[in-house]
Amino acid sequence: MVQSVAKAFHILQSFDRYNPAMTLSQLAQKADVDISTAQRFTHTLQQLGYLNKNPFNRQYELSIKALDLAYHFTRSSRLVDRAMPILQHLSKQTEETVNLTVLDGHEIVFVTRFLSRHLLNTDVIVGSRLPAFCTAPGRATLSRLPRERVLEILAASELRSYTRDTPTDPERILAMIAETRAAGFATAYEEIYHADASIAAPIVGPNGDVVAAVSVAVTLARYKREDVPERFANLVIAAAHSISVG
Repeated sequence: MVQSVAKAFHILQSFDRYNPAMTLSQLAQKADVDISTAQRFTHTLQQLGYLNKNPFNRQYELSIKALDLAYHFTRSSRLVDRAMPILQHLSKQTEETVNLTVLDGHEIVFVTRFLSRHLLNTDVIVGSRLPAFCTAPGRATLSRLPRERVLEILAASELRSYTRDTPTDPERILAMIAETRAAGFATAYEEIYHADASIAAPIVGPNGDVVAAVSVAVTLARYKREDVPERFANLVIAAAHSISVG
């Protein structure tokens, strides 16, 4: 492992919505490196175009070039390339928000997202991460994993309540995953965001391993809970099967 590369990424990953701009000392503390190391790496990253430095307050922030990595991922991903026309069709069919997510550790990452004209009470964008245990695409993905792996993911997760509907008991979550496995799709209602509902199905690769999930997200201001699977289950399952490689 090349430590200098790791440190460079620690610097870049230190910026978030709560720390959009930082001084050198703040950045060193956040990235857990000394000042001289932070100075060398910020200078290099600035020269490469990944960081901007404000000449007045001397704070660093990510530059627009930081989006290049995401751009190259979406343009080189065979999964995204294969899924795109199917997701577009599902978006037109449902006129609702459609997502493609992948599992990374104990979280799902939103890789592609087609927004609906109907407003959702969420702040999810491409690149957003959410816990797998309390999301429909997360449980859809977990339903195709071995039990031992699911237990490892739950052990690594912070099983906390985001809303009063968030499941936090491991046995209940395992039961919900089992129900998903039997039904072929997962649902989640207000488990992270109020008035939010989603339904998802797993996408598998050529060897049968789960690689992603496709989901439809709607607002409960427009649908009853029981209407969601009745209206969208067959559609998300069909879309997942179309994206899957048999």
